[in-house]
Amino acid sequence: MSKFISVGKILNFHGIQGEAKVGFSKNQQNFLLELDKIYIKSVSEYLPFKISKSRIHKNFAIMKFEGINSIDELLPYKGALLFVEETTIREKLEEDEFLIDELVGLNVFDTGGKKLGFVVGVSNNGATDLLSVKTNSKKISLVPFVKAIVTNVSIKEKKITINNLEGLLE
Repeated sequence: MSKFISVGKILNFHGIQGEAKVGFSKNQQNFLLELDKIYIKSVSEYLPFKISKSRIHKNFAIMKFEGINSIDELLPYKGALLFVEETTIREKLEEDEFLIDELVGLNVFDTGGKKLGFVVGVSNNGATDLLSVKTNSKKISLVPFVKAIVTNVSIKEKKITINNLEGLLE
């Protein structure tokens, strides 16, 4: 069974031809524009929708789906999350890119091999991704996910190595 990952949300209609105004995560416009198919989750299954055209307009994606040609045909999907198969995303990942759910739960070590805690979440402050790390003292600290601090990520070993700068983690 395929695993699906959310990539956007139908916010509203755009025009009268059944085009969807889609919100998406920052810096994902190129990925969205390359898609030719998305899925919308119904009660018990993911329904496939072929994208006939898409473009960016004022920080939103405008998508036209085959078979949806009016506002009335699109309205039942207003507010729906858009999904792609996990394999579609994995094909597009660069060598140093990861899915958020792969990072959550990884142990965090300093460059000397001392365990500092583990990742409980990932967020973005507008400038960079941040790892939420629960330290050995049970405090949660935010660690910028940048190469100068995060020196190595090994999904296979379930391990992240960081330069533990003074004051970063307690």
